[in-house]
Amino acid sequence: MKRAIKLTLAVALMMSATSLFAQKFGRINTQEIIMGMPETKEMQTNLETFAKELQDQVESINVEFNNKLQEYQKNYNTLSESVRQLKEKELSELQQRREEYSQVAQQDYQKRQNELLAPIIEKARAAIDKVAKANGFTAVFDVSTGAIAYFDEATLTDLAPQVKTELGIKDEPAAEAAAN
Repeated sequence: MKRAIKLTLAVALMMSATSLFAQKFGRINTQEIIMGMPETKEMQTNLETFAKELQDQVESINVEFNNKLQEYQKNYNTLSESVRQLKEKELSELQQRREEYSQVAQQDYQKRQNELLAPIIEKARAAIDKVAKANGFTAVFDVSTGAIAYFDEATLTDLAPQVKTELGIKDEPAAEAAAN
């Protein structure tokens, strides 16, 4: 009886050790994947257009401020004290409005960037999950974050080629990528 228990225990230990060593680990550079997606290029175009609109508004406020400042400086000697104070207050308010708008514009830009980037990140993660599950990986490390203290890169499988295929990303030759 003791011998049967020992034999069962030995078999169980060997099976658990075998399953431990049978685990597959992979690596991926998520940032590289996301930057290669066509959606990212489209997002960048949209952000550039949005940034241009915001910049045009800032420029409009700057032009208005500069025109009023020039008018004030030109007519300074002919203005009464009360009109001068009124013009100075108007210039001060316009300058404050310009600063507030610049801050709001930066926040709006950041918000738009996050809104446009979220579905791209989600699509990349879904593709990584799909490839990892299909190939039986226990864990996949994202090397773009730099959060992993150490890993032997030779023991990890790079999932990037399979994920790129899943997402329909074609690697451009180096000369072609430099031209774009």
